[in-house]
Amino acid sequence: MGINSQGLRTTIYKVDDLAEARSWYERAFGVSPYFDQPFYVGFDIGGYELGLLPEKVEGIRTENVLTYWAVEDITDAYDKMVSHGAKELETPNDVGEGIKVALVKDPWLNVIGLIYNPFFKQKSS
Repeated sequence: MGINSQGLRTTIYKVDDLAEARSWYERAFGVSPYFDQPFYVGFDIGGYELGLLPEKVEGIRTENVLTYWAVEDITDAYDKMVSHGAKELETPNDVGEGIKVALVKDPWLNVIGLIYNPFFKQKSS
């Protein structure tokens, strides 16, 4: 028997300049953090947490963990991220049956996934 999962809750990106990252993510997602301290900044993005954790950046971030943030218009979301300084990684593309994904890198080299999935409906509590 598996764990009793409540689904995705938090994704954390490590950054070397917490104040700058806070400002960037606030502009990129258009929301203010609900928790803002020198050791952690937390945003509520559509009922899920995006956390920023300070870390000295040395080299390139690993890309073995990938979180996709659901969006209604993937091209618009991708363009907004890039206009706020994200680096293009994978332009929006259809991966089958109308599901579209895209990837960008934030200024701290974290990979941000965007997804439009017409079949997924968030369960209400």
